[in-house]
Amino acid sequence: MQANSMCIACMIDKQEKLIRPFSDEHKKSDYMHRVLEILYRHGRTESSPWLAEQIGRLYEEFWGESEDYTEIKHQYNQLLLAKEKELVGRIRESEDPVKESIKYVCAANYIDFSAVEHVTEQTFEALLEKAALETVPREEYRAFQQDLRKAKRLVYLTDNCGEIVLDKVLIRFLKESYPNLQIAAIVRGNDVINDATMEDAREVGLTDLVPCVGNDNGAPGTVLKRFGRQTRRLLLDADVVISKGQGNFEGLFGEGVNPYYLFLCKCELFVRRFGLEQYQSVFVKEERVNIMTGGADGKGEIEKKEKV
Repeated sequence: MQANSMCIACMIDKQEKLIRPFSDEHKKSDYMHRVLEILYRHGRTESSPWLAEQIGRLYEEFWGESEDYTEIKHQYNQLLLAKEKELVGRIRESEDPVKESIKYVCAANYIDFSAVEHVTEQTFEALLEKAALETVPREEYRAFQQDLRKAKRLVYLTDNCGEIVLDKVLIRFLKESYPNLQIAAIVRGNDVINDATMEDAREVGLTDLVPCVGNDNGAPGTVLKRFGRQTRRLLLDADVVISKGQGNFEGLFGEGVNPYYLFLCKCELFVRRFGLEQYQSVFVKEERVNIMTGGADGKGEIEKKEKV
């Protein structure tokens, strides 16, 4: 999906803030001009995750390694692992654990140090607490069930640290409800911000539940052309794909994969795209997504809004 003008502006703003503490003004100017060059040359054809990966490489070329999120990732992984037993108990008591898991997976998508300027445990706790009161689109979920009954292979594209624990919970209930379904998970191939990698998958026990593979690159989203041959084949051969997070939406939308998207609308761009409020959730298959990429108000909508 081609990068939106709001996303391009956001990238520029973030890079200026990142280098603001540095003292060499000449070098900072050179850097920002190189950032603008990447956006000018590729912004009309490439997705935001692809652009972000190129800018990340440029940053390391100019300034060395970017911020290390290792401790933050471990912190949120452990925070969710400590809550896992309680959350699984809540979900299992519900009428439909798969549908209930979707609510909590969406809530956990808040843990995003790229799209959310100030991630706090307090806001996250509040979102988790109200997750059970959220709704899942009735017709969309019914279509999801029908697809799962017919499917042999499902691929789950993960997003961020911490929330990968709730991804694991959803996958566990999917395995219980559809025991003949072969499920595999794809994580980031390299470290990027607080996105989940194979190290995180091991830490939270996802690798003990299903096969997990890295996506062979460090883009903060799913950029299909950056996948290695085997990982790309795994994704394209799946009967059902679950794409978690905004970055995966921006990388995959329009690429012919037709996944079920699952995320929170965290930034202004997504709020305007879907005509929702901040921190409202989205669960919809691509073929039923109807978003506005322009227009006076920039708003869009998701078809089949009837909820249960």
